[in-house]
Amino acid sequence: MSAPLQTAPSSTAAAASLLSPTGAAGVRRQRRPRGWVWVVPALLVLGVFVYLPLLQNLQYSVMKWDIYGGGSSFIGLANYEKLAGDPVFWRALANNVAYAAVSLLCQVFGALLLAALVESMRSERWRRALRAIYFVPSAISLTVAGLLFYFVYEPELGILNAFLRGVGLESLTQAWLGQEGTAIWAVIAMSQWQGFGYSTLLFAIAIQRIPQDLYDAASLDGIGPVRRFLQVTVPLTREMTGLMIIVTLSGAFQVFNEVMVMTSGGPNNSSQVLVSWLYRMGFGRNDFGYAAAIATVIFVLTLGVALVQLAITRKRRVEW
Repeated sequence: MSAPLQTAPSSTAAAASLLSPTGAAGVRRQRRPRGWVWVVPALLVLGVFVYLPLLQNLQYSVMKWDIYGGGSSFIGLANYEKLAGDPVFWRALANNVAYAAVSLLCQVFGALLLAALVESMRSERWRRALRAIYFVPSAISLTVAGLLFYFVYEPELGILNAFLRGVGLESLTQAWLGQEGTAIWAVIAMSQWQGFGYSTLLFAIAIQRIPQDLYDAASLDGIGPVRRFLQVTVPLTREMTGLMIIVTLSGAFQVFNEVMVMTSGGPNNSSQVLVSWLYRMGFGRNDFGYAAAIATVIFVLTLGVALVQLAITRKRRVEW
């Protein structure tokens, strides 16, 4: 007699074995990495390159530290007491506040208004051309822009004084970077020229996300362009506005390149900002403990601004 034939397992049984916890799918599920596997490397990078330096900076701010000689000693809050009585520090802080105020006016509210004007144009060709024109200065590095405006402000051959002479305002010509009353404002003006177009482009992107039906409905209701801007554009771009306020204010308290390229903090420390004074005290006078105290103040200011603005933005989130 022939041996009985062995039948192959049914397809249902095979599928059940594959889908069982011990089957192939179960094995794949068991081998799938957990979420923390992806989070740990990022946390390590942040810890080593962000949070550890912050803690070290706090440590250095309560020490007298000679980085070149290698000596250090604990002095408590003496650096912060010195900071409170340093007139140049308060002058630098005032310059940063002025920089922040002008930047808010130009790079946030002015850029939003200009973006709304550009996006309201009917010609797509003109809209693209204007976006490109306004963005060009942002593609220039701050160092190059600073050198460019250094020659613009040059007293004898500069374009600005030549223009004033040409229109009969020779009495207004002056050494813009060489006088205490005008140096910081000349630096601020250059910075606004360099960053204005980038802010405008970001606001233009935010305005493009607004449904056109809202503008059409407002037009049908007889609402003019000014009210459309105030009642449609401004409310629906407040998330971008909040982000730009955070970025602008944080950048205003970290400005450095423009000042170092154009004035190096002069004349007579009139155009010093917090970061340039930090650099001068640390690398120029080898007082790195005091420089660390200034860095701590900058960190507290920028963190406070960011937290306040994030809290305000979260409460007023736009929902489509």
